Amino acid sequence: MHQFLDATYLKTAAQAGITEAENLEIVESLTKEAIAYNYKLLMIRAEYIPKVKQVLRIANAPTLIGTVIGFHEGTSAITKKLAEAEEAIYLGADELDFVLNYSAFKEGNFQLIDQEIIACTKYCLEKQKVIKWIIETAALTNEEIVVISQRIRDIVLKHFTIASAKTVFVKSSTGFYKTANQISNGATLENMQLIIAHAKPLKVKASGGIKTLEMAKQMIALGVDRIGTSSAREIVKNEINSNKIDQS
Repeated sequence: MHQFLDATYLKTAAQAGITEAENLEIVESLTKEAIAYNYKLLMIRAEYIPKVKQVLRIANAPTLIGTVIGFHEGTSAITKKLAEAEEAIYLGADELDFVLNYSAFKEGNFQLIDQEIIACTKYCLEKQKVIKWIIETAALTNEEIVVISQRIRDIVLKHFTIASAKTVFVKSSTGFYKTANQISNGATLENMQLIIAHAKPLKVKASGGIKTLEMAKQMIALGVDRIGTSSAREIVKNEINSNKIDQS
């Protein structure tokens, strides 16, 4: 299970309502968890990358580091997203999760969307970095999830090699989108089934609201390649406890 997990903490100090020092302590604690439980990746804000990378290097830990681009609205210009990506790679990021300009997509501005997907994917592949496209499922209808998943897949397969499908993901959610009436703002079984059906052979990341071992297992059974979660420790510890019970 641990190798499916992108352990995530993306709140700024202001969003968390704490000091910058306290926010850094949370990131440092998550880094220690990653070393202890061998998570696949730590998903953090770019400014924390150098510190985390140093700690992982000293521990000789294989955990990768990811960060977000255009977070969390996705509306920034392509040039700004590319500049963010360049800075993140300079700081040491291994994987970059771009928030697609889903507002432009919903408005029918497919030309902008296509340009963004091509330019940013090209940049990441040239830098030999994994790129994940966050489509923000909570803001989309089921039909829109199908259309954008297919569009990302078709653009990648048309403009890049089939091998690039190994390093390009379609990802469900930022987890920050505000929904009405307590509707899930993240990954659901329904929307992940839609993404998997229409984005493959690209890889798929489920993110947003995955808090239990059972839900993580359900996502993996569907065919998800990676899980973004702020509950990685609970998921792994429950798996360890479950395995102990099975072996007793």
